Amino acid sequence: MIYTVTFNPSLDYIVAVDDFKLGLTNRTNSELLLPGGKGINVSTVLMNLGIESTALGFIAGFTGEEVVRRLERMGVKNGFIPIDEGFTRINLKLKTIDGTEINGMGPKISEEKVQMLMDRLNTLGEGDVLFLSGSIPASMPDDAYQKIMEMLDGRGVRIAVDATKDLLMNVLSYHPFLIKPNNHELGEIFGVELKTREAVVPYAKKLQEKGAQNVLVSMAGEGAVLISADGDVYDAPAPKGTLVNGVGAGDSMVAGFMAGYMEKQDYQYAFHMGVAAGSASAFSENLATKPEIEAVYRQLQGR
Repeated sequence: MIYTVTFNPSLDYIVAVDDFKLGLTNRTNSELLLPGGKGINVSTVLMNLGIESTALGFIAGFTGEEVVRRLERMGVKNGFIPIDEGFTRINLKLKTIDGTEINGMGPKISEEKVQMLMDRLNTLGEGDVLFLSGSIPASMPDDAYQKIMEMLDGRGVRIAVDATKDLLMNVLSYHPFLIKPNNHELGEIFGVELKTREAVVPYAKKLQEKGAQNVLVSMAGEGAVLISADGDVYDAPAPKGTLVNGVGAGDSMVAGFMAGYMEKQDYQYAFHMGVAAGSASAFSENLATKPEIEAVYRQLQGR
């Protein structure tokens, strides 16, 4: 079974406002309401590719109920643990001003609820796949990823980790199957600036030396690089297309890679599926559909 974890999910209210002005009443000309969070994005893209998953994490209040309702309607299984107080955060994203958003805080998560999630994860075993994505809420211990991977170490669970800085570095010794920093995050870890695919390779290999099995580095318009578990290096320039929405592109890449690997156990195919899924989401208003991913994949194969 495939599981994704989103510790602090959201209900994303995505709006367009022409000629936005501070201090005045502005009216939307388009609006969209979607369940959000990195793990949820992974589950959504997997579902679009016809692959079932169970979304885990915490939800609260009427907004949490709406997140679950929308996910279940899409076919994503609900494994969320309800929080008694507060409400799942609402994130306001103003898509007409690139990068402008206001993200909510989310509910406080008690030790008891954290333990409930750990107990659920403790049932995973050989052949299961787990995605750990995004930041950890302030109310949770900051070593949550580390504790999860320590608990599952040696059980044959294939784990993908999409996190930054210490969250990522502290789990490498548990040999995650896949990690996906972008070039800026990779450069920040080692105190360098990485602008080209060639420059990325030696630093990605350093993360592999520290324990990661596969290191997938996304580079937006520069493409992507994979250092695979068998030691091969794959790189690809960015597919051709118009950037519409970069939100969720990295999550889509992780989902596409794992979907490709599970299908053929071939790293090159998995890499191209990851690049195709990430790019297709970037070229779309929403997370990529299967036909959109397949179209970009064919473009990659035609080079």
